[in-house]
Amino acid sequence: MTSESGNGGGLFISIKSSLWNNGKLPKGVEEQVGLWKMLKKHIGMDITYLGFLPIYFLEPRSQLQRGAESMEYSHLLDQANECDDPYMQLVYASSWSMSFLYAIRRTFKTFNPILGETCEFVNYDGITYIGEQVSHHPPAEAVHAENEHFMLDSTTSLRTKLLRNSLDIYLGTRTRITFKRDGVVLECTPPKAKLYNLIFGRMWISFYGDLTMTNLTTGDYVVLRFQPSGWFRWMDAKEPKILMSGKWTKSMSYQPCDKEGKPLQGTELQEVWRVPVIPVKDKYHFTYFSHKVNSFDTAPRRMLASDSRLRPDRYALEKGDLSKVGHEKNSLEVRQRKERIKREANGDKLTPKWFDLTKQVVTTPYAIHKFTNTMVSTINTGQQ
Repeated sequence: MTSESGNGGGLFISIKSSLWNNGKLPKGVEEQVGLWKMLKKHIGMDITYLGFLPIYFLEPRSQLQRGAESMEYSHLLDQANECDDPYMQLVYASSWSMSFLYAIRRTFKTFNPILGETCEFVNYDGITYIGEQVSHHPPAEAVHAENEHFMLDSTTSLRTKLLRNSLDIYLGTRTRITFKRDGVVLECTPPKAKLYNLIFGRMWISFYGDLTMTNLTTGDYVVLRFQPSGWFRWMDAKEPKILMSGKWTKSMSYQPCDKEGKPLQGTELQEVWRVPVIPVKDKYHFTYFSHKVNSFDTAPRRMLASDSRLRPDRYALEKGDLSKVGHEKNSLEVRQRKERIKREANGDKLTPKWFDLTKQVVTTPYAIHKFTNTMVSTINTGQQ
């Protein structure tokens, strides 16, 4: 047996040796080994935008559509807006932020958004939502969502780091929520994530570190500390008020606590969030809401031509036409590269259509994009 050179060759050899059978690899494993041969050259690198991942890694959604799934539990933000207790306001808002992690649990990879691609979401609980891919290198998406209760602005710059058979994921998200009743502003930063068994074995994802939600108006904050067995943390480390506990794969609960962070006698855990029901035998483990996001029923009456729903590669995968997925995906990527080369040759720079880059200084290293408001009439009336 010949040895494999390069980073990660030892892992490849051990796997190959254990699976070898009369000089042939079992059916299905050969593709994984071939993928490993390509990926091992990128160990220690960001593989977010690698274009050679096989189709079976993909789900029929763009990353922009997955971002829109954050609205599944938007009613928690509605409750936070109507809440008079500033601590319970943080309970509802942080539970909303944590609930989106359940959508990220899916180990299928989304389609990388094309620069300028958009995703609109309307006709659901009064929400108007617009996401746009505002940068390609580094990849970044900007989001604006609002209803009668809140206004949300978010910028995400996803990064990864390949570590042999696992992948570190840095969500790089900064989210700011403004409540319309009292003007309170919250800012949230997510925990880190790690994907295990990227190539060999059953893939699964875990979150670690802290999810922090800060009330920029009062200075109060909540920290959800992710641990293998769940998480727990309380409001304001100097004088804790409420204990929150649960598992991001099941539910979230809260309970009043004393100054030591221990539950108050005579009180009980109150559930504030629980994972959604998933349709039986759904191939990609989409929730019912995820299907709504992709539906034309939640699209504006006159949808933008740049909307993720209209991507031919995504649509081909959704319809099971695997022979067209790779061709359509490659066609979009080649077109994007040609347009970039042309812009650079002419000294032009593509600017986002619905968001402006701000000079606002924050504690995160990610640039902030502000919604231009020119989209409001399009979202509400379907006019362009």
